[in-house]
Amino acid sequence: MSIFDIEIVLIAVVTAAACALPGVFLVLRRNAMISDAISHTVLLGIVLGFFLVQDLSSPWLIIGAAATGVLTVSLTSLLERTRLVKEDAATGLVFPALFSIAVILITRYAGNVHLDTDAVLVGEIAFAPFDRFILGGLDLGPRGLWVMGVILLVNLAFITLFYKELKISTFDAGLAAALGFAPGLIHYALMALVSITVVGAFDIVGSILVVALMVAPAITAYLLTDRLAVMLALSVAIGALSALLGYALAVLLDASIAGSMAAAAGILFGLVLLFAPERGLLAAARRRRLQRWEFAQTMLAIHLMNHEDSPQGDVENRVDHLHEHLRWDPDFTERVLQRAENHAWVARRPSGRLELTEEGRRHAKKVVTT
Repeated sequence: MSIFDIEIVLIAVVTAAACALPGVFLVLRRNAMISDAISHTVLLGIVLGFFLVQDLSSPWLIIGAAATGVLTVSLTSLLERTRLVKEDAATGLVFPALFSIAVILITRYAGNVHLDTDAVLVGEIAFAPFDRFILGGLDLGPRGLWVMGVILLVNLAFITLFYKELKISTFDAGLAAALGFAPGLIHYALMALVSITVVGAFDIVGSILVVALMVAPAITAYLLTDRLAVMLALSVAIGALSALLGYALAVLLDASIAGSMAAAAGILFGLVLLFAPERGLLAAARRRRLQRWEFAQTMLAIHLMNHEDSPQGDVENRVDHLHEHLRWDPDFTERVLQRAENHAWVARRPSGRLELTEEGRRHAKKVVTT
C-alpha cells in the first residue's frame, strides 16, 4: 500500500468517526434525514459566501455553509411547530427550496466559477491527498485530514462536555426542560455541530458519503446495544470499518471510492439487521417461533388443569382427544407434548391419559391468575 493509499484511508476513517458521533444523536432523535437536507442546503451558504468575498478558499464560505445548515433546521422546526406540517414533510419542503436557490444562483451568476454541483453531490476522496497543508514551506499532509481531525476533536469535546444534557434532552426533552437543561439550545448546538461536520467533509467525500457515514453506522450500532456510550463507540468503529472495507472494495472492483464506502456501510447494516443477537430479523423470527411453542404449551397446561378434576377428565385429557378439542393437527399436538414433557410440565401415562406435574400446574395457575 502506497503513502497515497494510506492517506486516503486515514482521511476516510477520520471523516467516518467525525460523522458517526453526531449521527448517533440524529438517529435517536429521529432526525436522521436532516443530515441529507443540510448536506444539500449548505451549498447555498457556500455560494453566498463566495459572492460576498469572491474567494473560494475564504473561511467565510465555511461560516456561510454552517449558518445555512442552522437555517435549514430552524425553518424546518418553525414549519413543524405550526402543527400543520409533519417533520418529514417540513424537511422535504425546506431543503429542496434552499438547494434549488443555490443551483439557480450558480447557473445564473457563477457559471465560470468552480462550484460544480455534480462534484459537490458525488465527491471524490481520491483527490483529497493532492490538497496539501503547507505551513512555513513544510508539507504537513492532506488538508482534509487536518480539517476532519479538528472537527472530530470538536465533536468529541462537545459530546464529552454535554453528554448528560444531550442524553436527557434526546430521550426526554420535557424532563430536560424541567431540570433547566435548555433542550432547545442543546438541539440547535447539535445541529450547528452537524452543519460544521457536513461542511468540513463537503469537498472531501461529498454529500452522499457524508449522509451514509452519519446515518448508517449509527443505525447499525443501534441494533446492537441499548447503552448510549456503547452505541457511540460502536458507531465510530462501524464507520471506520466501513471506510476500510469500502476502500478495499473500490480497489478490488476498480470503482468509485466514495460509492464503495457507502455500499460497505450498507452491507454492514444489512448483516447486522439479519444477525443482530437481540434486534436482528433472524433473532426476531426465532423469538416468534419460540413464543408460538410456549403459548401452545401454556394452552395445553391450562386445558389439562381445567379438566383434571372433572368427570370427563379421563376423556378430555387423552392424547387422541387433544387435536379435536384444541383444534391442533396430530403432528403439531405431538410436538407440543414433547416440548411440554421436556419442560417437565406434563406426564404421559401408558393409558394415553395426560397428567400435569406440579411444575406444570404451578405454571398454569400463574398464567390464569395474572
